[in-house]
Order: sequence, then C-alpha cells, then structure tokens
Amino acid sequence: MKRSRFLGILLASTPLLSFTSFGQNTPKTGKGFKVASGEGRYHGHLQLRGVNANVLDVKVSGKDTNGALAIFEQTSLSPRRGTPLHVHPSQDEIFQVLEGEYRFQVGQEKFSLTAGECIFLPRQVPHAWTQVSQSGKMTVTLQPAGKLEEFFVAMAALQQEPTQAQITQLFKEHEMEVVGPPLAVD
Repeated sequence: MKRSRFLGILLASTPLLSFTSFGQNTPKTGKGFKVASGEGRYHGHLQLRGVNANVLDVKVSGKDTNGALAIFEQTSLSPRRGTPLHVHPSQDEIFQVLEGEYRFQVGQEKFSLTAGECIFLPRQVPHAWTQVSQSGKMTVTLQPAGKLEEFFVAMAALQQEPTQAQITQLFKEHEMEVVGPPLAVD
C-alpha cells in the first residue's frame, strides 16, 4: 500500500476511533443475570419520598453496564403526583406503561399513556409525568445510566418529605435540572 493511501485511511478513520469506547460499554462480569419479578438487583425495594411515594426496583444497574444503560421498574402508589418539569442533559429516557394511566409532557406536547404504550423522552428536552390512575406500573430505561439510580437511592434514604428546595438540590446533585412545576392532571 502506498504511504499516501495509508495516511489517508488512517486520517479518515481517526475521528471514528476517537468516539469509539473499546469495551467500555460491555457488562463488567461478561455474564448474563436474571432479576425476578418483584425484586431489585442491588437495593431491594426503594420506597421513594419527595416527588412521589412510589416503589422502585433496579432491574439493570449502571454498575452492570459500565454506565451505558439502566432499567428500573416503578410501582406507582401516588395518584395525581409525579415529577417536576426537569431536564436530563445527557440521558434519553424510555417509559413503558405496564399498568395504569399516566400523563406526560415532553417539551410543549402532552400525552396520555395506558398499559402497553411507550414514550421516548430525548435528552435536553424538558419533561414531566404524573400518575393519573389509583395505581400503576412502568418500566423506565435510561441511556446512558447517569446518576438516576443514585438519585433514587438518595430519595429513598430521606427520613422525611423534602422541601421543594431540597428536591431541586437533589436533582442538581444527580445531573438533572428542575425547570418547572409538576404536570397538573385535570
């Protein structure tokens, strides 16, 4: 191969190589695992305080994927409550409703979701959700994992209901920004 062609190939591939993370997004153990229904992988059931009083189970932790992905199952016990309008600067979220009814806001658009429906919340777009039904269940996927798992652990560790200022601070400490009030349900 001529030197000029070799250098051209090398220079053309350099930007691609700089964005490739060799093995960074593979699970630490290299093994699959199972998490049974009604169980959490590392923390057991996380009983949340603050924006809602739901129970959260970590199904796939960011620890399992070197931060590439996290999956949570949320059992919703807080009718007419949900998250404040907030932004994840670096994570996309996917919610799949398993039971119940929820209202979502993504940017300026509002959506109603029921069992079997799914919604994509892109990073850097303000969003919120509120539980409409008396109870419900959702699967939440976050990519990359970010610090949401640690946020849920912190919310579950609270000894009393936090103030709005404390909630805003907890969001900030876990790479999220509160930008508005919770989504009202008519």
